[in-house]
Amino acid sequence: MSSNDKISSSDRLLLAAIDLVAERGYNGVTTQEIATAAGLSEKTLFRHFGSKQNLLASAFDRFHYTEEMKQLFSEKLVWELHADLLLISRMYHDIMNRNRKMIMISIKEDRNLPGFRTRTQKHPQQLMEILTNYFTVMSEKGKLLPTNPKLQAFTFLMLNFGIFMNNLEAEGNFPDITLNEVVEESVGIFARALTP
Repeated sequence: MSSNDKISSSDRLLLAAIDLVAERGYNGVTTQEIATAAGLSEKTLFRHFGSKQNLLASAFDRFHYTEEMKQLFSEKLVWELHADLLLISRMYHDIMNRNRKMIMISIKEDRNLPGFRTRTQKHPQQLMEILTNYFTVMSEKGKLLPTNPKLQAFTFLMLNFGIFMNNLEAEGNFPDITLNEVVEESVGIFARALTP
Protein backbone atom coordinates (compact mmCIF):
# COMPACT_ATOMS: atom_id res chain seq x y z
CA MET A 1 0.00 0.00 0.00
CA SER A 2 1.44 3.36 -0.99
CA SER A 3 1.30 6.39 1.29
CA ASN A 4 -1.32 7.89 -1.07
CA ASP A 5 -3.61 4.93 -0.33
CA LYS A 6 -3.60 5.79 3.38
CA ILE A 7 -5.31 9.16 2.95
CA SER A 8 -8.55 9.97 1.17
CA SER A 9 -8.62 11.34 -2.36
CA SER A 10 -10.10 14.58 -0.99
CA ASP A 11 -7.21 15.03 1.44
CA ARG A 12 -4.69 14.22 -1.30
CA LEU A 13 -6.19 16.99 -3.43
CA LEU A 14 -6.21 19.42 -0.50
CA LEU A 15 -2.56 18.75 0.34
CA ALA A 16 -1.48 18.97 -3.32
CA ALA A 17 -3.30 22.30 -3.68
CA ILE A 18 -1.60 23.73 -0.58
CA ASP A 19 1.85 22.66 -1.77
CA LEU A 20 1.47 23.91 -5.33
CA VAL A 21 -0.27 27.20 -4.54
CA ALA A 22 2.28 27.97 -1.81
CA GLU A 23 5.10 27.32 -4.28
CA ARG A 24 3.73 28.94 -7.45
CA GLY A 25 0.81 31.16 -6.42
CA TYR A 26 -2.90 30.74 -6.97
CA ASN A 27 -2.80 31.86 -10.60
CA GLY A 28 0.39 29.88 -11.26
CA VAL A 29 -1.18 26.46 -10.90
CA THR A 30 -4.03 24.74 -12.73
CA THR A 31 -6.61 22.29 -11.45
CA GLN A 32 -5.08 19.70 -13.78
CA GLU A 33 -1.68 20.15 -12.13
CA ILE A 34 -3.21 19.84 -8.66
CA ALA A 35 -5.06 16.67 -9.64
CA THR A 36 -1.94 15.19 -11.24
CA ALA A 37 0.17 15.97 -8.15
CA ALA A 38 -2.47 14.19 -6.04
CA GLY A 39 -2.41 11.19 -8.38
CA LEU A 40 -6.03 11.76 -9.40
CA SER A 41 -8.00 13.06 -12.36
CA GLU A 42 -9.16 16.62 -12.81
CA LYS A 43 -12.69 15.22 -13.00
CA THR A 44 -12.27 13.89 -9.44
CA LEU A 45 -11.15 17.33 -8.25
CA PHE A 46 -14.23 18.98 -9.75
CA ARG A 47 -16.52 16.23 -8.42
CA HIS A 48 -15.22 16.78 -4.87
CA PHE A 49 -14.81 20.57 -4.86
CA GLY A 50 -16.27 22.20 -7.96
CA SER A 51 -13.47 24.74 -8.35
CA LYS A 52 -9.91 25.60 -7.41
CA GLN A 53 -11.12 28.30 -5.01
CA ASN A 54 -13.48 25.87 -3.24
CA LEU A 55 -10.62 23.38 -3.02
CA LEU A 56 -8.36 25.91 -1.32
CA ALA A 57 -11.11 27.09 1.02
CA SER A 58 -11.78 23.46 1.98
CA ALA A 59 -8.08 22.99 2.70
CA PHE A 60 -8.19 25.84 5.21
CA ASP A 61 -11.30 24.41 6.85
CA ARG A 62 -9.88 20.90 7.01
CA PHE A 63 -6.34 21.57 8.21
CA HIS A 64 -6.55 24.69 10.36
CA TYR A 65 -6.56 24.65 14.16
CA THR A 66 -10.12 25.04 15.43
CA GLU A 67 -10.93 21.37 16.05
CA GLU A 68 -7.59 20.56 17.68
CA MET A 69 -7.87 23.59 19.94
CA LYS A 70 -11.44 22.69 20.94
CA GLN A 71 -10.20 19.23 21.89
CA LEU A 72 -7.33 20.70 23.92
CA PHE A 73 -9.71 22.97 25.84
CA SER A 74 -12.18 20.16 26.54
CA GLU A 75 -9.67 17.44 27.48
CA LYS A 76 -6.27 18.76 28.56
CA LEU A 77 -6.63 21.90 30.67
CA VAL A 78 -5.73 21.65 34.37
CA TRP A 79 -7.29 25.01 35.35
CA GLU A 80 -3.98 26.51 36.45
CA LEU A 81 -3.32 29.71 34.50
CA HIS A 82 0.40 29.35 33.76
CA ALA A 83 0.23 25.64 32.85
CA ASP A 84 -2.87 26.08 30.69
CA LEU A 85 -1.57 29.13 28.82
CA LEU A 86 1.72 27.38 28.16
CA LEU A 87 -0.14 24.35 26.78
CA ILE A 88 -2.42 26.56 24.65
CA SER A 89 0.49 28.62 23.33
CA ARG A 90 2.60 25.58 22.44
CA MET A 91 -0.31 23.85 20.70
CA TYR A 92 -1.09 27.06 18.78
CA HIS A 93 2.49 27.32 17.52
CA ASP A 94 2.66 23.62 16.65
CA ILE A 95 -0.46 23.92 14.53
CA MET A 96 0.44 27.27 12.97
CA ASN A 97 3.91 26.03 12.02
CA ARG A 98 2.46 22.87 10.54
CA ASN A 99 0.09 25.10 8.52
CA ARG A 100 2.79 27.58 7.53
CA LYS A 101 2.09 27.16 3.80
CA MET A 102 -1.61 27.89 4.23
CA ILE A 103 -0.87 31.03 6.24
CA MET A 104 1.50 32.25 3.51
CA ILE A 105 -1.20 31.60 0.89
CA SER A 106 -3.82 33.59 2.82
CA ILE A 107 -1.43 36.54 3.14
CA LYS A 108 -0.04 36.52 -0.41
CA GLU A 109 -3.18 35.56 -2.34
CA ASP A 110 -5.69 37.94 -0.75
CA ARG A 111 -6.34 39.88 -3.97
CA ASN A 112 -6.65 36.70 -6.09
CA LEU A 113 -9.21 35.12 -3.75
CA PRO A 114 -11.99 37.63 -2.99
CA GLY A 115 -13.66 36.90 0.32
CA PHE A 116 -11.10 34.27 1.21
CA ARG A 117 -9.48 36.22 4.05
CA THR A 118 -12.91 36.67 5.66
CA ARG A 119 -13.44 32.92 5.49
CA THR A 120 -10.05 32.18 7.03
CA GLN A 121 -10.77 34.60 9.90
CA LYS A 122 -13.32 32.18 11.36
CA HIS A 123 -10.51 30.13 12.93
CA PRO A 124 -8.97 32.92 15.03
CA GLN A 125 -12.46 34.19 15.85
CA GLN A 126 -13.45 30.77 17.17
CA LEU A 127 -10.22 30.49 19.15
CA MET A 128 -10.84 33.93 20.63
CA GLU A 129 -14.31 32.83 21.71
CA ILE A 130 -12.87 29.69 23.34
CA LEU A 131 -10.17 31.75 25.11
CA THR A 132 -12.75 34.30 26.27
CA ASN A 133 -14.80 31.51 27.83
CA TYR A 134 -11.67 30.11 29.49
CA PHE A 135 -10.73 33.49 31.01
CA THR A 136 -14.34 33.98 32.17
CA VAL A 137 -14.37 30.61 33.97
CA MET A 138 -10.93 31.21 35.47
CA SER A 139 -12.14 34.55 36.82
CA GLU A 140 -15.27 32.91 38.27
CA LYS A 141 -13.05 30.32 39.97
CA GLY A 142 -11.02 33.15 41.54
CA LYS A 143 -7.90 32.10 39.61
CA LEU A 144 -7.76 35.22 37.43
CA LEU A 145 -7.91 38.89 38.35
CA PRO A 146 -11.21 40.51 37.38
CA THR A 147 -10.58 41.82 33.86
CA ASN A 148 -12.29 42.00 30.50
CA PRO A 149 -12.08 38.32 29.36
CA LYS A 150 -12.61 39.18 25.69
CA LEU A 151 -9.84 41.76 25.75
CA GLN A 152 -7.49 39.34 27.54
CA ALA A 153 -8.30 36.62 24.97
CA PHE A 154 -7.60 39.03 22.11
CA THR A 155 -4.34 40.16 23.71
CA PHE A 156 -3.15 36.59 24.26
CA LEU A 157 -4.11 35.56 20.73
CA MET A 158 -2.38 38.58 19.15
CA LEU A 159 0.72 38.02 21.28
CA ASN A 160 1.01 34.49 19.92
CA PHE A 161 0.13 35.50 16.37
CA GLY A 162 2.84 38.17 16.47
CA ILE A 163 5.39 35.60 17.65
CA PHE A 164 4.33 33.29 14.81
CA MET A 165 4.51 36.08 12.20
CA ASN A 166 8.05 36.98 13.33
CA ASN A 167 9.09 33.41 12.54
CA LEU A 168 6.99 32.99 9.38
CA GLU A 169 10.03 33.40 7.19
CA ALA A 170 12.65 30.71 7.75
CA GLU A 171 15.10 32.68 9.90
CA GLY A 172 12.74 35.20 11.54
CA ASN A 173 13.68 38.72 12.57
CA PHE A 174 15.39 37.71 15.81
CA PRO A 175 17.17 34.43 15.07
CA ASP A 176 19.02 34.37 18.41
CA ILE A 177 15.73 34.01 20.35
CA THR A 178 14.10 30.60 20.14
CA LEU A 179 10.36 30.02 19.88
CA ASN A 180 10.40 28.04 23.12
CA GLU A 181 12.16 30.86 25.00
CA VAL A 182 9.75 33.55 23.84
CA VAL A 183 6.68 31.37 24.49
CA GLU A 184 7.83 30.55 28.03
CA GLU A 185 8.73 34.17 28.81
CA SER A 186 5.56 35.70 27.36
CA VAL A 187 3.28 33.16 29.04
CA GLY A 188 5.10 33.73 32.34
CA ILE A 189 4.59 37.49 32.13
CA PHE A 190 0.95 37.11 31.07
CA ALA A 191 0.16 34.62 33.84
CA ARG A 192 1.88 36.69 36.56
CA ALA A 193 0.00 39.80 35.49
CA LEU A 194 -3.40 38.08 35.75
CA THR A 195 -2.92 35.85 38.79
CA PRO A 196 -4.59 37.19 41.95
